Amino acid sequence: MKKLHVLLTILLLIFLCIGGCVQNQEANAPLGVAIEFTDHAACAYIAQDRGYYEESGLKLSAYEMYVTGTALAAALSRGDIQVAYICLVPAVSAYANAGVPIKIVSGTHKYGYGLAVNPDKVNTIQDLEKPGIHIGCVQTGSAADVALQKTIDKYGLNREKVMKNVQQMNPPKQILAIQAGKLDAVFLPEHWATMAEGCGFEMLLTARDIWPGMQGSVLIVKEELISSHPETVRKLVEASQKATDWVAANPTAAAGIIAGQLQSAESQVFPMDVADTAKQLPITSDLMLRSMNRLEYNTEIDPVIVQQTIDYMGSLGYIKSSFKAESILDLRFIK
Repeated sequence: MKKLHVLLTILLLIFLCIGGCVQNQEANAPLGVAIEFTDHAACAYIAQDRGYYEESGLKLSAYEMYVTGTALAAALSRGDIQVAYICLVPAVSAYANAGVPIKIVSGTHKYGYGLAVNPDKVNTIQDLEKPGIHIGCVQTGSAADVALQKTIDKYGLNREKVMKNVQQMNPPKQILAIQAGKLDAVFLPEHWATMAEGCGFEMLLTARDIWPGMQGSVLIVKEELISSHPETVRKLVEASQKATDWVAANPTAAAGIIAGQLQSAESQVFPMDVADTAKQLPITSDLMLRSMNRLEYNTEIDPVIVQQTIDYMGSLGYIKSSFKAESILDLRFIK
């Protein structure tokens, strides 16, 4: 009986040791992370700067910045990118059109897009229909483009007339085009929309006007990471939540940190041909704070808004077919 007791004790110790090793390996699973080169990804920049990832036992094997959500979505097909802070619209596109097996595990912010205009050329929404008005927007299917389409629908504009005036270009190029006097209006994500104001433009509409409750960006992970390392995903969401809370409590300090990170990382932005353009545009703390005030930073996600986004993208033909929001959402990690 004594030998049996000793044997059971040994087996229990072995089991606990193995379990602890598995948990440790899971917590230390390296993560390839992709983020947007905007203040949309504020929680990611703050989590990195303040060491929240490391405190949670997370290791980053890659930390890449992309100038648009559509460029970031294309990177999701790579096996080394398991995590992304990305706008909801390109996340839906990657899932529906490219079949990338992802789950949305948390929100990062609401809103974050705007229509900025040259007040000498555009005074009302209807002016966007006028011949000769030059409108800048990110490529078809981007979140900024969806905001443009929503504006056309909400304000009863003539889609054909407006779209004839649209020129597609990435955000940094739109800012340079404004400075060169080649654009009269721009649909841009933040912080670029606020940067347009510094060029003499005025904000005519923000996402709050265009789409109340609009989900801006989300935190997504590959499905395989959830199935293989759910504890890692939980820690990732916790680190993001901690950073989001810190941003809300310390907006001025957060603006300084994010501006510094974006400014120092401009030469490493993907696609690489955008880096030289981005380096020409200074990013200050004041700019960042004004921009961040137009976003609502929180990790909450309303499945109804996500479903509305999916259905609207389907109606525009931007995804192959609509689908249930539940199939892309996994919100069990949010506290």
